[in-house]
Amino acid sequence: MTDLTFRTAAPTDAPLLSQLGRNTFVETFGHLYRPEDLAAFLETHEEARWAAELADPAVSVRLVEDKGVPAAYAKVGPVSLPVEPDAPAAELRQFYILRPWHGSGIAPMLMNWVMDESRRRGAQELYLSVYVDNLRARRFYDRYGFEFVAPYAFMVGEQADEDLIMRLTLRDGR
Repeated sequence: MTDLTFRTAAPTDAPLLSQLGRNTFVETFGHLYRPEDLAAFLETHEEARWAAELADPAVSVRLVEDKGVPAAYAKVGPVSLPVEPDAPAAELRQFYILRPWHGSGIAPMLMNWVMDESRRRGAQELYLSVYVDNLRARRFYDRYGFEFVAPYAFMVGEQADEDLIMRLTLRDGR
């Protein structure tokens, strides 16, 4: 972890993020799905979709590379989850770290960026959804003070996963 680079992703990073998104999802969750459901979900990581999101000023992506090798990213944007925020809000849409970099210290640095970026956008609340059985991620979000809001059916192809919608009240410095 000596040569980490954190940078804002640009539309030219669409191919890289397309592959990184696919790889991290398959590595973490691929074993849970029928091949056709997984394939349908991975279409959400098409390069054209990434290029459009990266060109959208309402979305921001922080990319982490280790010696030029893509390792992780986080995506922040407007709230798309089925919630009614009590204050201006943002959503952590994806927080993906490839397995070789788990425990490397990338996650806290990325989360600090997520919270700072959300506050920069005027958000006082930050929402996310997390797979109910992703205990590692749930423990991570718990350490930051995220609280359960509601259950959520996250669709992977035709399979509905049980996710938890969580919210963090953003404060100055946290």
